[in-house]
Amino acid sequence: MELSNKTAREIYYEIKANPQRAKFGFGKRPAIVNIDLQRAYTDTATFKTAYETDPRQIEYINEINRIARSKNVPVVFTYVAYMESGEDAGVWGTRTNTPDSLQNIKFGSERAEFDKRLVVDYKRDVIYCKKMPSPFFETPLGSLLVWHQVDTVIITGGSTSGCVRAAAVDSLSRGYRTIIPEECVADKHESFHFANLTDMLLKYADVEPVQAVIDYLNKLPVLEKRIDEFLNR
Repeated sequence: MELSNKTAREIYYEIKANPQRAKFGFGKRPAIVNIDLQRAYTDTATFKTAYETDPRQIEYINEINRIARSKNVPVVFTYVAYMESGEDAGVWGTRTNTPDSLQNIKFGSERAEFDKRLVVDYKRDVIYCKKMPSPFFETPLGSLLVWHQVDTVIITGGSTSGCVRAAAVDSLSRGYRTIIPEECVADKHESFHFANLTDMLLKYADVEPVQAVIDYLNKLPVLEKRIDEFLNR
């Protein structure tokens, strides 16, 4: 094992400046997967479980989603919420039992609400309640991406070391080009954040500046809606 006195942030920027591997690159049919942008994790003024890395994170995410909608690109939001008993959190909800604990994010609670700054199109966007870290686990996300013939998954949200990383691993494992807009993911501590950005950059995803993602989406042609393609063939 290589030893180092460098911080996780220093290691990340060093590797980012001197990439060691080819990028996966952007494909032709992307989807945006926005992970758990709910008040439990974004409202730092109210909840101690919340975190912020880039103060413009939600602004950037809104812009990515706005462009994606204009191009008929699927926009997905996930959130976590549990029954009053918390039993649907399974063993994941057994390590602590405080008002801030995961399994105590209840349906209809303030902690389960999407961030008030977030723009969600409730008629068009796809919303999944997930129970575990990965948005692919026991949700219809996989089927949705297949239906839309997606080849690229762009992931935003939090946390970098938790659900974002789980999403990236599962996305790559399913054969998708996986993109992380750096300014659009966040974590509780910079060490967790940058260590996991480094790991994803080296193994599972392309970690790109948000402007690169915006530029890609802006250049993307308007995609034919899959239902129209099906009905008109």
